[in-house]
Amino acid sequence: MPSGARMPHQGAPMGPPGSPYMGSPAVRPGLAPAGMEPARKRAAPPPGQSQAQSQGQPVPTAPARSRSAKRRKMADKILPQRIRELVPESQAYMDLLAFERKLDQTIMRKRVDIQEALKRPMKQKRKLRLYISNTFNPAKPDAEDSDGSIASWELRVEGKLLDDPSKQKRKFSSFFKSLVIELDKDLYGPDNHLVEWHRTPTTQETDGFQVKRPGDLSVRCTLLLMLDYQPPQFKLDPRLARLLGLHTQSRSAIVQALWQYVKTNRLQDSHDKEYINGDKYFQQIFDCPRLKFSEIPQRLTALLLPPDPIVINHVISVDPSDQKKTACYDIDVEVEEPLKGQMSSFLLSTANQQEISALDSKIHETIESINQLKIQRDFMLSFSRDPKGYIQDLLCSQSRDLKVMTDVAGNPEEERRAEFYQQPWSQEAVSRYFYCKIQQRRQELEQSLVVRNT
Repeated sequence: MPSGARMPHQGAPMGPPGSPYMGSPAVRPGLAPAGMEPARKRAAPPPGQSQAQSQGQPVPTAPARSRSAKRRKMADKILPQRIRELVPESQAYMDLLAFERKLDQTIMRKRVDIQEALKRPMKQKRKLRLYISNTFNPAKPDAEDSDGSIASWELRVEGKLLDDPSKQKRKFSSFFKSLVIELDKDLYGPDNHLVEWHRTPTTQETDGFQVKRPGDLSVRCTLLLMLDYQPPQFKLDPRLARLLGLHTQSRSAIVQALWQYVKTNRLQDSHDKEYINGDKYFQQIFDCPRLKFSEIPQRLTALLLPPDPIVINHVISVDPSDQKKTACYDIDVEVEEPLKGQMSSFLLSTANQQEISALDSKIHETIESINQLKIQRDFMLSFSRDPKGYIQDLLCSQSRDLKVMTDVAGNPEEERRAEFYQQPWSQEAVSRYFYCKIQQRRQELEQSLVVRNT
């Protein structure tokens, strides 16, 4: 062994430098070659076994395959640099891809903005025109039925939105939570002077209300209309209303106004931000000098009252000569923003998704065919320049690939010749081999002596 050479550690592989004499044994001449798949340069798995199973790898599930295919397709939409150099006009396609990415990012950002906007109530104030009319049916002595022989009147309460752009018209009753008509108690008694309608979960919406009563005298009546606020609104306690400058508002708006009052007047404790040090107005309303801000919603319950109803005084006239039997009133109501429906339909719309997916698939197929044509072109050009050298390079490349796929170690064609074992490395390889064998035998003897001594 040459001086200065290092002895390998026990069990070190032997062989010429640079040759991978480890792993699976080399394939020698005379052994049957492994089966090959016709479309792939790799060993074919046994029947009924996939390639991943034959290599001991987990078989990917369908979602994993779809995700990998999606990532692969996103990269396949880009033209290779070599093709862009060959066809300068293809730069226009790359510009379109860049514009498409910017457009997708913008659409995604806008979709997120729309989703956030839909979480907040989107209301706008509109005019609801209320029509209150009545008709009078005088008594007919010669009427056959009892209804016609008694004078009666009929009161109608109807309404509609002014300049309503929505295609679906809302029913009149959908704007109200309750409707109470109070007639003259002296004429109809304490038990029959009230007509009430209250919304229930099973209420059927209607376009108007009708009240029919017997009588031939003009009647004074009072209509109490309670609007159906969404989200619910409350009337503030007079002291709290003066403090915040609000009369009727939703609970969230009231809490927001309180927080604004606390920040404006610097009532938040500087040491413990959770507490509020009330001023004299705050202490009078909440009846405590100091409280947590998280306690305010609970304490507000006693300070919030139902909103005031809309009160309309009307006279039911039975005079035939009275032409003013219809009264009109305009009421401010809150309706859903028409844009909200369009925004929801935009988020749920899938009309163009199939068309976009089909066009994307077509783009991927076109790019793939361009890449295949590029490979064929390179093959033809290389073959035309140097046919002999190209064929030799191709055979060498195929030989290297075959060794890698069949786990061939070394070069069987060279190893079967005597000159292969007369090279300078053979003497060192034999020395290493005997050294490893001696070390192995020495360990066996030491182990046997240890067992015998014990």
